[in-house]
Amino acid sequence: MAANNSLVPYDFFQQDIKLIIVQVLIMIFLCINLLLIITFFKKECFHGTARYILFAVTLLSDSLFNFNITIHVWLCVIISVPVLVYITVTPVTLTAMTLERYVAICMPLRHGELCSTRSTVRCIIIIHCLSSIPCIVIFSTFFASASLSFYKQYQLCSVEIFDVRQSHLRTAIYQLQFLIMCIIIVFSYVKIMKVAKAASGENKKLTTKGLKTVVLHGFQLLLCLIQLWCPFIEVAILNISLVRNVKYMNYVLFYLAPKCLSPLIYGIRDGCFFNALKIYASFGMYTRNVIRIAK
Repeated sequence: MAANNSLVPYDFFQQDIKLIIVQVLIMIFLCINLLLIITFFKKECFHGTARYILFAVTLLSDSLFNFNITIHVWLCVIISVPVLVYITVTPVTLTAMTLERYVAICMPLRHGELCSTRSTVRCIIIIHCLSSIPCIVIFSTFFASASLSFYKQYQLCSVEIFDVRQSHLRTAIYQLQFLIMCIIIVFSYVKIMKVAKAASGENKKLTTKGLKTVVLHGFQLLLCLIQLWCPFIEVAILNISLVRNVKYMNYVLFYLAPKCLSPLIYGIRDGCFFNALKIYASFGMYTRNVIRIAK
């Protein structure tokens, strides 16, 4: 018994360390996202370009986190609506950004027409409508089956409290959406690759960069898709301590990691955005140094 009791403080210590690591990672991520969002809104030249507008949508979407806390079910419903919608907003936006790269490289003469600011705003509205479908399905079945007394109960706020039986339905809807998005990304990649083979010089560099961007979007989408399978993997594990470790790794790898890729793909790889980011990150010191060197 003494040996078992001695393990309890160590186990709690491990959980505290893991919690602190996750909180630090989230704070760093949110600070980077905030800086990128400020850069977007401060620089007017980004406001008229489709890929930067869609990039800003992913930043705002990824900044929304759901923390599991014990609250009234009715309050959890209110909090969970935007969380459920924005779970899908990021991957759908990534698919739209992939299509924008496809139009820019494969249909350059129509890029200005198809990817104008007005068209991008319409695209964002469509993205949110498509992302709302799983949320509407989940809450429609929940409202039809839940009693009024259930709303007054205190529960750990998570999607699962709305009905465990809906987890399969929810996963099926998400996987159908992700399948369609994967087909679009593969189609765009194949088309861009064909143009890349025929291109030369500056066009070759542009198409190669476009291919890399599409591959990164595909990898990001894959991580989001694996996130949907994680609950089924966790249920199959019988060892409680092992389940905790698996849940922790799933959260870091398949929840946080996809969110961190968006700033990497456009915030750092894009030269124009990165130069603007350096100016605001250094509070203008970078610009003053460049001017001093030029003189």
